[in-house]
Amino acid sequence: MPTYVYEVVENGQPTGERFEVVQAMSDESLTKHPESGKPVRRVILPPHIGGKYSDGAMNRSMANDGKLDKLGFTKYVKSGDGTYEKAFGSGPKNIQK
Repeated sequence: MPTYVYEVVENGQPTGERFEVVQAMSDESLTKHPESGKPVRRVILPPHIGGKYSDGAMNRSMANDGKLDKLGFTKYVKSGDGTYEKAFGSGPKNIQK
């Protein structure tokens, strides 16, 4: 069963309070908060799809020095105030301000 997100509305405007409810797709949408009785509406959110271009995958790829080196990137690591030393790749050994 899917999880639906609802938000509380007052005078037709969302208040910022959201909650999740697990419901069957055939169930009617809620119209009132199950605890407070305030009016609510269902929120349509974009699906979260992973893959090789998702944020998590990109962060893992950028943290893999071996992969970056194999792809031809150069990485510099900060070694002091305004000084960077080359970790791998082509280019100068040091970069300074």
